[in-house]
Amino acid sequence: MKIHIVLVALLSSSFLFAQNTITAKGKVLEQGTNYPLEYATVSFVDPAGKTVEGGITDMDGNFAIEIPAGTYTVKYEFISYKTIEKPNQNLQSNTTLPTVYLSLDSESLDEVVVRAETTEVQVRLDKKVYNIGKDLTTSGATVSDALNNVPSVTVDVEGAIALRGNENVRILINGKPSAIAGFGSTDALRQLPAEAIERVEVITSPSARYDAEGTAGILNIILKKEKTLGLNGSVQVNLGVPLSSGITGNINVRTDKFNIFNTTGIRYRESPGNALFETQYLNANASNPLVIEDRDYDRLNRGFNTNLGIEYFLTENSSITASGFLRLGDDEDLTTNLTSEFDAANALAVMRSRIETETEEDTSLQFSLNYVNNFSDDGHKLTIDLQAEDDRETETSLIDEFNTFPATALLPSEFITQKEDQNEYLVQADYVLPIGENAQFEAGYRGTFEKTTTDYLLTEQLETGGPFIRNDSLSNVFVYEENVNALYTQYGNKFGKFSFLLGLRLEDTQLIGNVTGEDITTNDDFDVNFDNSYTELFPTVNLVYELGERENVTLGYNRRINRPRGFFVNPFPSRSSEANVFQGNPSLRPAFANAFDLGYLKRWQKLTLTSSIYYQRETDAFERVSEDTGEVTSNGVPIIRTIPINLATNERYGFEAGILYNPAKWLRLNGSFNLFRFKTEGFFNGVDYGTVNNSWFARGSSKVTLPSKIDWQTTAFYRGPRNDAQSETEGILSINLAFSKDIMDENATIGFNVSDLFNSRKRITHTETDSFISDSEFQWRERQFNLTFTYRFNQKKQRQRGGRDNGDFEDDGDFGGS
Repeated sequence: MKIHIVLVALLSSSFLFAQNTITAKGKVLEQGTNYPLEYATVSFVDPAGKTVEGGITDMDGNFAIEIPAGTYTVKYEFISYKTIEKPNQNLQSNTTLPTVYLSLDSESLDEVVVRAETTEVQVRLDKKVYNIGKDLTTSGATVSDALNNVPSVTVDVEGAIALRGNENVRILINGKPSAIAGFGSTDALRQLPAEAIERVEVITSPSARYDAEGTAGILNIILKKEKTLGLNGSVQVNLGVPLSSGITGNINVRTDKFNIFNTTGIRYRESPGNALFETQYLNANASNPLVIEDRDYDRLNRGFNTNLGIEYFLTENSSITASGFLRLGDDEDLTTNLTSEFDAANALAVMRSRIETETEEDTSLQFSLNYVNNFSDDGHKLTIDLQAEDDRETETSLIDEFNTFPATALLPSEFITQKEDQNEYLVQADYVLPIGENAQFEAGYRGTFEKTTTDYLLTEQLETGGPFIRNDSLSNVFVYEENVNALYTQYGNKFGKFSFLLGLRLEDTQLIGNVTGEDITTNDDFDVNFDNSYTELFPTVNLVYELGERENVTLGYNRRINRPRGFFVNPFPSRSSEANVFQGNPSLRPAFANAFDLGYLKRWQKLTLTSSIYYQRETDAFERVSEDTGEVTSNGVPIIRTIPINLATNERYGFEAGILYNPAKWLRLNGSFNLFRFKTEGFFNGVDYGTVNNSWFARGSSKVTLPSKIDWQTTAFYRGPRNDAQSETEGILSINLAFSKDIMDENATIGFNVSDLFNSRKRITHTETDSFISDSEFQWRERQFNLTFTYRFNQKKQRQRGGRDNGDFEDDGDFGGS
């Protein structure tokens, strides 16, 4: 009987204890801007002054803390903000506390500025978010330049963007494919000012919400959109050497019912470059086995871009945003190629000059409509997006060639006109449903429908000074369509310190290619007309375990796809010189990859460490190979063709680490290191292209505040030697230097920076095949000096804290937090 009484007492006390444990929820925002304050501390203090329980806010400023029922003083704290205390809060049941707004502590304002001028990192279930602070080296630079300062990302001398050394990376703008980022090209990112970026999301383990495209992962560029009430904005003017100039204006009007925003920029930029190619032909039929090409590039880029949008708040929880983007480009490039040919006795046999004058006119127009309905504060949400884009590009190239040794003689010229028209439509819907305290369900649809028409016309002189005649064997119209319909669903939950997000994405893809031309019916190597369709499933798994409030471990798995772009499947060659051509491969199949990522994050008071180990296995991986076609130019030079092919497998694995360290108010340091190994296996035309590539890259940045509040920043980047199946490339070192000072009561800033201080950003490559050996040195753009002036009106000095825009797709509700 006594035993029964004891058991009943124990059960009753357990029941009463469970009944007396409640959950207190709420939100912490910044006063005036409504920015969510992540990592704000919320404490519950009993009448005796003892802190009973506490916690921190997530990326949305939300908190949910279990406490015993009782009466408390609730204390809200955040570094450099005034602490708020709410006494005598009688909490007897699950309660949602009123939203609390913290204001800046004027005595700590200097510390806030220090935090704001540092690149901050946030780790979420499927991404790392880098809030680009006041990076002086990118002042007056482009978006492409700014990306080169983001950990895990590299931008090579030609502007190709890679993630962890892999160039198959998907570029999104505000979570969606966009004309702003270019269509299968990153050229447009060189035309946009870096000042337009709010933050960059490095998504190495994308959740099911995102496109499965991009075996390396996704870079999501979030553009600025001011949230402050009233009229505010900024203007930046820059002038540089070699001659470059630009002006960018940003204006925002915000009321309780609508938000109008516009960013407009004009750019003029000269970008001189150079290259040297030395090719030794091993073919006994080559009349002159040694050919040296010395090239000079004089590029002139003129551009205009504007983005105008209005967000209208239908209700307190819903809004609709309409925006339009226009980009105009007018470029002129002059390439002078001096070719020297040497005979078997190494004596100069022929010298000729090839001058290519190229003009390019671009027009990109994009309209988008976004609807957001936040049904409740706990993340119940519906988002619908519609987007239409039109991109037109016209290139003309006049190629004049003449011998200068042993005698001067004018050679026949050729004139090339290429017109590319691209239309793309996007339809997307995402639905998020919270389930209970910690669980969340999500589902959505995305359809992208893209059509590209490339009209290539080659006319040439059959004899010097003669009329230009159409080359019917090369002139063609290539139409390429890519249609992708996708459905996805994902579910996430959190149990104590463990969180997970499981997803599955279904994508149905159709790739259609069609070539028309007067003399084009078949091709010996390819079927120039094709219609390929396939349906695939792409699972994703993302896990987080919190070792502490500022320490966690993440594990991610996802399956990805690399679809061949139009340039890679267009069967008709483009020529960088008469003897070097690139030809697409219509038989190229998509590549598939399985990727794993194990990450670790630790935050101290002044130091943040991020690190990860990753592995990826890709089948049917793309590889560019160069081979002797067996044909020669009219001057007897063998023609080398570069073509993309599917190799059997490509394994990639590596380690990366990043450190953000602020030891003092006057000194800020950050650095990152990435070591990787690629192993490729496969044969093509009987040749083994298997190779192992060990490489690494590192970057470091220091920022020092000098007397008179002058900021001095130095950024260094080194990319280690690397190799592929045929080539070895030497390491590249580049250093950027910048100075900045606030003037006019901190409403304006004047800055000066040097890009590539030692003029060392050059790609030096050695290539060996059975038919030729080649050495090359290429510099896309020479050292640049730049002076900038920025004026801000009705706008605080920019503080990056990773606030969210209603129209963005970067959040994952409760499962985006670390």
